[in-house]
Amino acid sequence: MDRRHFVAGSAAAAAALAVHPSFAQDAYPSHAITFINPFPPGGAADVVGRPLVAALEPIIKQPCIIDTKAGAAGQVGGQVAANAKPDGYTLLIHIVSISGFAEVDKLFDRAPKFTRADFIPIARLTAGPMVLVVNAEQPYKNLKELVDDSKANPDKLIFSSSGLYGALHLPTALFMKAAGIKMRHLPTNGGGPALTAILGNNAQVLSSSIAAASTQVKAGKLRALASFGATRSSAMPDVPTMKELGYDVEFSLWVGVFAPKGTPAPIVKTLGETIKKAAETDLFKTTIQNIGDEVAYLDQAAFAKFWDEDAKRVEAAVQSIGRVQG
Repeated sequence: MDRRHFVAGSAAAAAALAVHPSFAQDAYPSHAITFINPFPPGGAADVVGRPLVAALEPIIKQPCIIDTKAGAAGQVGGQVAANAKPDGYTLLIHIVSISGFAEVDKLFDRAPKFTRADFIPIARLTAGPMVLVVNAEQPYKNLKELVDDSKANPDKLIFSSSGLYGALHLPTALFMKAAGIKMRHLPTNGGGPALTAILGNNAQVLSSSIAAASTQVKAGKLRALASFGATRSSAMPDVPTMKELGYDVEFSLWVGVFAPKGTPAPIVKTLGETIKKAAETDLFKTTIQNIGDEVAYLDQAAFAKFWDEDAKRVEAAVQSIGRVQG
Protein backbone atom coordinates (compact mmCIF):
# COMPACT_ATOMS: atom_id res chain seq x y z
CA MET A 1 0.00 0.00 0.00
CA ASP A 2 1.46 3.39 -0.97
CA ARG A 3 1.49 6.36 1.39
CA ARG A 4 -1.45 8.08 -0.34
CA HIS A 5 -3.76 5.07 0.10
CA PHE A 6 -2.59 4.59 3.71
CA VAL A 7 -3.42 8.19 4.66
CA ALA A 8 -6.79 7.97 2.91
CA GLY A 9 -7.58 4.69 4.65
CA SER A 10 -6.58 6.07 8.05
CA ALA A 11 -8.75 9.12 7.56
CA ALA A 12 -11.73 6.94 6.63
CA ALA A 13 -11.23 4.79 9.72
CA ALA A 14 -11.05 7.86 11.97
CA ALA A 15 -14.24 9.21 10.43
CA ALA A 16 -16.02 5.89 11.04
CA LEU A 17 -15.02 5.95 14.69
CA ALA A 18 -16.25 9.52 15.03
CA VAL A 19 -19.65 8.54 13.61
CA HIS A 20 -19.83 5.37 15.72
CA PRO A 21 -17.97 6.15 18.97
CA SER A 22 -19.50 3.14 20.69
CA PHE A 23 -17.09 0.90 18.79
CA ALA A 24 -14.21 2.66 20.57
CA GLN A 25 -15.72 2.45 24.07
CA ASP A 26 -16.32 -0.42 26.43
CA ALA A 27 -19.91 -1.20 27.35
CA TYR A 28 -20.86 0.13 30.79
CA PRO A 29 -19.95 -1.17 33.27
CA SER A 30 -16.67 -2.66 32.15
CA HIS A 31 -14.92 -2.63 35.54
CA ALA A 32 -15.51 -2.18 39.25
CA ILE A 33 -17.93 0.44 40.58
CA THR A 34 -17.06 2.26 43.81
CA PHE A 35 -19.83 3.30 46.18
CA ILE A 36 -18.66 5.97 48.61
CA ASN A 37 -20.03 5.55 52.13
CA PRO A 38 -19.61 8.93 53.87
CA PHE A 39 -20.01 7.48 57.36
CA PRO A 40 -18.14 4.99 59.56
CA PRO A 41 -19.27 1.35 59.54
CA GLY A 42 -22.50 0.59 61.38
CA GLY A 43 -24.56 3.57 60.24
CA ALA A 44 -27.61 3.54 57.99
CA ALA A 45 -25.70 4.10 54.74
CA ASP A 46 -23.38 1.21 55.59
CA VAL A 47 -26.01 -1.33 56.68
CA VAL A 48 -28.10 -0.62 53.56
CA GLY A 49 -25.19 -0.20 51.15
CA ARG A 50 -23.53 -3.54 51.85
CA PRO A 51 -26.53 -5.74 50.98
CA LEU A 52 -27.11 -3.53 47.94
CA VAL A 53 -23.66 -4.16 46.49
CA ALA A 54 -23.91 -7.86 47.35
CA ALA A 55 -27.13 -8.06 45.32
CA LEU A 56 -25.81 -5.84 42.53
CA GLU A 57 -22.57 -7.65 41.71
CA PRO A 58 -24.19 -10.77 40.16
CA ILE A 59 -26.45 -8.53 38.05
CA ILE A 60 -23.79 -6.28 36.54
CA LYS A 61 -21.08 -8.99 36.66
CA GLN A 62 -18.54 -6.50 37.98
CA PRO A 63 -17.11 -5.91 41.48
CA CYS A 64 -18.88 -3.32 43.61
CA ILE A 65 -16.74 -1.75 46.32
CA ILE A 66 -17.80 0.15 49.43
CA ASP A 67 -15.23 2.91 50.05
CA THR A 68 -15.64 4.61 53.44
CA LYS A 69 -14.86 8.35 53.41
CA ALA A 70 -16.21 9.44 56.78
CA GLY A 71 -16.16 12.85 58.41
CA ALA A 72 -18.11 16.06 59.10
CA ALA A 73 -21.49 14.30 59.41
CA GLY A 74 -21.22 12.94 55.86
CA GLN A 75 -19.84 16.03 54.15
CA VAL A 76 -16.36 14.63 53.48
CA GLY A 77 -17.62 11.68 51.45
CA GLY A 78 -20.18 13.89 49.74
CA GLN A 79 -17.46 16.28 48.62
CA VAL A 80 -15.30 13.42 47.31
CA ALA A 81 -18.24 12.12 45.27
CA ALA A 82 -19.19 15.57 43.99
CA ASN A 83 -15.66 16.01 42.63
CA ALA A 84 -15.41 12.51 41.14
CA LYS A 85 -15.26 11.87 37.40
CA PRO A 86 -18.88 11.59 36.18
CA ASP A 87 -18.42 8.29 34.40
CA GLY A 88 -20.66 6.03 36.51
CA TYR A 89 -17.78 4.34 38.31
CA THR A 90 -17.90 6.47 41.47
CA LEU A 91 -21.29 6.72 43.16
CA LEU A 92 -22.46 7.96 46.54
CA ILE A 93 -24.66 6.28 49.13
CA HIS A 94 -26.06 9.01 51.37
CA ILE A 95 -28.91 9.75 53.69
CA VAL A 96 -31.41 12.50 54.44
CA SER A 97 -28.74 14.85 55.85
CA ILE A 98 -27.29 15.44 52.36
CA SER A 99 -30.14 17.88 51.83
CA GLY A 100 -29.17 20.29 54.61
CA PHE A 101 -25.44 20.91 54.26
CA ALA A 102 -25.71 23.92 51.95
CA GLU A 103 -28.26 25.48 54.31
CA VAL A 104 -25.88 24.94 57.25
CA ASP A 105 -23.08 26.66 55.32
CA LYS A 106 -25.45 29.55 54.66
CA LEU A 107 -26.18 29.83 58.41
CA PHE A 108 -22.47 30.23 59.12
CA ASP A 109 -21.76 32.47 56.09
CA ARG A 110 -19.57 29.82 54.46
CA ALA A 111 -19.25 28.91 50.82
CA PRO A 112 -20.94 25.49 50.37
CA LYS A 113 -18.63 22.55 49.76
CA PHE A 114 -21.31 21.11 47.49
CA THR A 115 -25.01 21.55 46.83
CA ARG A 116 -27.81 19.25 45.74
CA ALA A 117 -27.18 20.43 42.19
CA ASP A 118 -23.85 18.58 42.24
CA PHE A 119 -25.64 15.22 42.19
CA ILE A 120 -28.06 13.21 40.11
CA PRO A 121 -30.38 11.14 42.32
CA ILE A 122 -30.40 7.56 41.01
CA ALA A 123 -32.64 5.62 43.41
CA ARG A 124 -34.03 5.73 46.93
CA LEU A 125 -33.55 2.37 48.63
CA THR A 126 -35.06 2.58 52.10
CA ALA A 127 -37.03 5.02 54.22
CA GLY A 128 -38.29 4.83 57.75
CA PRO A 129 -38.89 6.91 60.87
CA MET A 130 -36.23 7.71 63.41
CA VAL A 131 -36.62 6.39 66.93
CA LEU A 132 -35.57 8.02 70.22
CA VAL A 133 -33.77 5.49 72.43
CA VAL A 134 -32.14 5.62 75.85
CA ASN A 135 -29.51 3.41 77.41
CA ALA A 136 -31.35 0.62 79.20
CA GLU A 137 -29.50 1.45 82.43
CA GLN A 138 -31.35 4.76 82.54
CA PRO A 139 -34.55 4.85 84.63
CA TYR A 140 -36.84 6.30 81.96
CA LYS A 141 -39.66 3.95 80.99
CA ASN A 142 -41.46 6.48 78.78
CA LEU A 143 -40.85 9.84 77.13
CA LYS A 144 -42.69 11.83 79.81
CA GLU A 145 -40.27 10.65 82.47
CA LEU A 146 -37.31 11.75 80.36
CA VAL A 147 -38.86 15.15 79.62
CA ASP A 148 -39.82 15.77 83.26
CA ASP A 149 -36.30 14.92 84.47
CA SER A 150 -34.69 17.06 81.77
CA LYS A 151 -36.85 20.03 82.71
CA ALA A 152 -35.91 19.62 86.37
CA ASN A 153 -32.23 19.05 85.53
CA PRO A 154 -31.23 20.93 82.34
CA ASP A 155 -28.09 19.61 80.62
CA LYS A 156 -28.02 16.54 82.85
CA LEU A 157 -28.45 14.11 79.97
CA ILE A 158 -26.11 13.72 77.02
CA PHE A 159 -27.31 12.80 73.53
CA SER A 160 -24.96 11.44 70.90
CA SER A 161 -25.24 12.07 67.18
CA SER A 162 -23.51 11.52 63.86
CA GLY A 163 -22.30 15.15 63.87
CA LEU A 164 -23.59 18.70 63.89
CA TYR A 165 -26.70 19.07 61.73
CA GLY A 166 -26.47 15.41 60.74
CA ALA A 167 -29.40 13.02 60.42
CA LEU A 168 -29.22 12.08 64.11
CA HIS A 169 -28.75 15.62 65.41
CA LEU A 170 -31.64 17.26 63.54
CA PRO A 171 -34.52 15.19 64.97
CA THR A 172 -33.11 15.38 68.51
CA ALA A 173 -32.77 19.15 68.27
CA LEU A 174 -36.32 19.46 66.95
CA PHE A 175 -37.58 17.28 69.80
CA MET A 176 -35.73 19.33 72.44
CA LYS A 177 -37.19 22.52 70.99
CA ALA A 178 -40.73 21.09 70.97
CA ALA A 179 -40.39 19.72 74.52
CA GLY A 180 -38.65 22.78 75.92
CA ILE A 181 -35.69 20.83 77.32
CA LYS A 182 -31.91 21.03 77.13
CA MET A 183 -29.51 18.13 76.77
CA ARG A 184 -25.78 18.21 76.12
CA HIS A 185 -24.58 17.19 72.67
CA LEU A 186 -21.89 14.59 71.99
CA PRO A 187 -21.27 14.76 68.24
CA THR A 188 -19.36 11.84 66.70
CA ASN A 189 -18.33 11.16 63.12
CA GLY A 190 -21.14 8.75 62.25
CA GLY A 191 -24.14 6.70 63.30
CA GLY A 192 -21.98 3.73 64.29
CA PRO A 193 -19.86 5.72 66.77
CA ALA A 194 -22.99 7.49 68.06
CA LEU A 195 -24.52 4.10 68.80
CA THR A 196 -21.31 2.96 70.50
CA ALA A 197 -21.42 6.06 72.71
CA ILE A 198 -24.89 5.31 74.04
CA LEU A 199 -24.18 1.59 74.47
CA GLY A 200 -21.19 2.55 76.62
CA ASN A 201 -23.35 5.04 78.55
CA ASN A 202 -21.08 7.90 77.46
CA ALA A 203 -24.36 9.27 76.15
CA GLN A 204 -27.79 8.42 77.46
CA VAL A 205 -30.06 9.45 74.57
CA LEU A 206 -29.92 8.91 70.80
CA SER A 207 -32.18 9.51 67.83
CA SER A 208 -31.36 6.61 65.54
CA SER A 209 -32.58 4.85 62.47
CA ILE A 210 -34.61 1.82 63.45
CA ALA A 211 -32.26 -0.29 61.32
CA ALA A 212 -29.22 0.71 63.37
CA ALA A 213 -30.91 0.48 66.78
CA SER A 214 -33.29 -2.48 66.50
CA THR A 215 -30.76 -5.22 67.33
CA GLN A 216 -29.71 -3.44 70.52
CA VAL A 217 -33.33 -2.75 71.46
CA LYS A 218 -34.16 -6.45 71.03
CA ALA A 219 -31.09 -7.35 73.07
CA GLY A 220 -32.33 -5.17 75.94
CA LYS A 221 -29.38 -2.78 75.80
CA LEU A 222 -31.46 0.16 74.56
CA ARG A 223 -35.03 1.20 75.30
CA ALA A 224 -37.15 2.85 72.59
CA LEU A 225 -39.32 5.69 73.93
CA ALA A 226 -40.80 7.32 70.82
CA SER A 227 -40.83 7.17 67.04
CA PHE A 228 -40.51 10.21 64.80
CA GLY A 229 -42.86 8.68 62.20
CA ALA A 230 -46.26 9.88 61.03
CA THR A 231 -47.56 6.51 62.18
CA ARG A 232 -46.12 3.71 64.30
CA SER A 233 -43.41 1.62 62.69
CA SER A 234 -44.28 -1.97 61.81
CA ALA A 235 -40.84 -2.91 63.16
CA MET A 236 -41.66 -1.34 66.55
CA PRO A 237 -45.47 -1.34 66.79
CA ASP A 238 -45.47 -0.86 70.58
CA VAL A 239 -43.48 2.39 70.39
CA PRO A 240 -45.69 5.51 70.26
CA THR A 241 -45.00 8.38 67.87
CA MET A 242 -43.90 11.83 68.98
CA LYS A 243 -47.21 13.20 67.70
CA GLU A 244 -49.17 10.70 69.80
CA LEU A 245 -47.29 11.99 72.82
CA GLY A 246 -48.08 15.62 72.04
CA TYR A 247 -44.95 16.77 70.19
CA ASP A 248 -45.40 18.00 66.62
CA VAL A 249 -42.13 16.50 65.38
CA GLU A 250 -41.70 14.15 62.44
CA PHE A 251 -38.43 12.99 60.87
CA SER A 252 -37.57 10.08 58.61
CA LEU A 253 -34.24 8.67 57.56
CA TRP A 254 -33.88 7.48 53.99
CA VAL A 255 -30.92 6.03 52.09
CA GLY A 256 -30.32 6.74 48.41
CA VAL A 257 -27.77 6.37 45.62
CA PHE A 258 -26.40 9.40 43.76
CA ALA A 259 -24.12 10.02 40.80
CA PRO A 260 -22.01 13.14 40.21
CA LYS A 261 -23.64 15.73 37.95
CA GLY A 262 -22.63 15.32 34.32
CA THR A 263 -22.94 11.55 34.38
CA PRO A 264 -24.23 10.59 30.90
CA ALA A 265 -27.94 9.84 30.62
CA PRO A 266 -27.44 6.29 29.25
CA ILE A 267 -25.29 5.43 32.27
CA VAL A 268 -27.86 6.93 34.65
CA LYS A 269 -30.51 4.80 32.95
CA THR A 270 -28.42 1.63 33.25
CA LEU A 271 -27.68 2.35 36.91
CA GLY A 272 -31.36 2.91 37.63
CA GLU A 273 -32.38 -0.34 35.96
CA THR A 274 -29.72 -2.49 37.61
CA ILE A 275 -30.14 -1.00 41.09
CA LYS A 276 -33.88 -1.59 40.83
CA LYS A 277 -33.22 -5.25 40.06
CA ALA A 278 -30.87 -5.47 43.05
CA ALA A 279 -33.43 -3.83 45.36
CA GLU A 280 -36.03 -6.41 44.26
CA THR A 281 -33.86 -9.44 45.09
CA ASP A 282 -34.73 -11.64 48.04
CA LEU A 283 -31.19 -11.12 49.33
CA PHE A 284 -31.64 -7.37 49.64
CA LYS A 285 -35.23 -7.40 50.87
CA THR A 286 -34.60 -10.07 53.50
CA THR A 287 -31.48 -8.36 54.82
CA ILE A 288 -33.27 -5.02 55.12
CA GLN A 289 -36.23 -6.65 56.85
CA ASN A 290 -33.93 -8.44 59.29
CA ILE A 291 -32.39 -5.14 60.44
CA GLY A 292 -35.84 -3.63 61.00
CA ASP A 293 -35.71 -1.23 58.07
CA GLU A 294 -38.18 -0.90 55.21
CA VAL A 295 -37.45 -1.14 51.48
CA ALA A 296 -38.97 1.99 49.96
CA TYR A 297 -37.58 1.99 46.43
CA LEU A 298 -38.07 5.04 44.22
CA ASP A 299 -36.76 5.20 40.67
CA GLN A 300 -34.78 8.15 39.30
CA ALA A 301 -37.76 10.36 38.40
CA ALA A 302 -39.74 9.63 41.57
CA PHE A 303 -36.66 10.03 43.76
CA ALA A 304 -35.82 13.37 42.17
CA LYS A 305 -39.33 14.65 42.92
CA PHE A 306 -39.23 13.27 46.47
CA TRP A 307 -35.78 14.76 47.09
CA ASP A 308 -36.95 18.23 46.05
CA GLU A 309 -39.84 18.05 48.52
CA ASP A 310 -37.91 16.42 51.36
CA ALA A 311 -35.04 18.89 51.06
CA LYS A 312 -37.42 21.74 51.88
CA ARG A 313 -38.33 19.99 55.15
CA VAL A 314 -34.68 19.39 56.04
CA GLU A 315 -33.70 22.98 55.21
CA ALA A 316 -36.59 24.22 57.35
CA ALA A 317 -35.35 22.03 60.22
CA VAL A 318 -31.86 23.53 59.93
CA GLN A 319 -33.31 27.04 59.91
CA SER A 320 -35.52 26.21 62.91
CA ILE A 321 -32.53 25.03 64.93
CA GLY A 322 -30.33 27.95 63.92
CA ARG A 323 -26.65 28.35 64.67
CA VAL A 324 -25.30 25.90 67.23
CA GLN A 325 -21.72 25.03 68.00
CA GLY A 326 -22.08 21.65 69.64
